[in-house]
Amino acid sequence: MISDDEGSFAPERAGGLPGFQLIRACYSGKLDQVNFFKQVQRSGGLISLLGTPDLRKVEKMIEEGDERAKLVYEAMALNVAKSLAKLSATVNGEIDAVILTGGVANSKMFVSLVAPRVKFLGPLAVIAGENEMESLAGGVLRIIRGQEQAHVYGGKALQLSLGEEESLPRAPGQADEGAKRR
Repeated sequence: MISDDEGSFAPERAGGLPGFQLIRACYSGKLDQVNFFKQVQRSGGLISLLGTPDLRKVEKMIEEGDERAKLVYEAMALNVAKSLAKLSATVNGEIDAVILTGGVANSKMFVSLVAPRVKFLGPLAVIAGENEMESLAGGVLRIIRGQEQAHVYGGKALQLSLGEEESLPRAPGQADEGAKRR
């Protein structure tokens, strides 16, 4: 799994950013923390580079001969492929399949740019659409059924059983903020 702050840029998300440039931007005084997060998470990627998050519009720009749009689009596909290859190391290259999901998987052009770069990893499956809520609901259901353990991120989690409140375990060095779970 690659989080929002690593991996490729996307239609709205900046993705992984160069550390030194990020530090300079943080201390530039141009944006406060809230607006910096908005810039990186909702106004980065294709929006900041081409003015739109819509791949159909970007593809039309490319068809009309916009070389910058073509370069940015190809860079996004290359970065997605690099992120997939990077993930393969976590499982020692033992991959059953590569699955492209989300809205970008609706684009035949985008898939055609990623596919040749990841074919060495294993079979490619394309499941177009944004199924995040269905996936989250499935994860919650597995936790409720006891098939999977809930993960604690940053010391806050929701226990999905009804019972007495108990304190969450804290990560080493994390201050007690009174986090509770039910």
